[in-house]
Amino acid sequence: MRQTGPNHFSPMTLADLDEVVTVEVRAYPFPWTRQNFSDSLDAGHQGVCLRAVDGSLLGYFLLMPVVDESHLLNVCVVPEMQGNGLGVQLLEEVVRVSRAQGMGGVLLEVRPSNMRALRIYERFGFEQIGRRKGYYPASGRREDAIVMRLSWETDRAVA
Repeated sequence: MRQTGPNHFSPMTLADLDEVVTVEVRAYPFPWTRQNFSDSLDAGHQGVCLRAVDGSLLGYFLLMPVVDESHLLNVCVVPEMQGNGLGVQLLEEVVRVSRAQGMGGVLLEVRPSNMRALRIYERFGFEQIGRRKGYYPASGRREDAIVMRLSWETDRAVA
């Protein structure tokens, strides 16, 4: 467990998944399933939960190592807590964990329609490096993904 102000980070385990999935379903129109999270943890991907002093879940992320960088598979802040800097706390932990594992950067995909996330990633120093056509499910169609990367040379948020 790692403390960050009044909040703390802890490894995500299978015991966390009911709570994580409850948040996921509330936060996203096309949420990950419990099986998606379980499969990811079983594959050795690193899940991390951000919890308040009282133990309530504030957010989480899942990272997958890919050669020399981390792929941020999923990141989420509890909907009613969004806009309070928790997304930045989660991204700072993503960077800390990735650096500790010797990775040279972080890669992620984000929906073009997710303007809030795009602004956070851009302010954090992520740069757009590509686009994946039809990557995400959307209502009656598919939505592209913007591929973004943070390399330590462009990292403005965390020294």
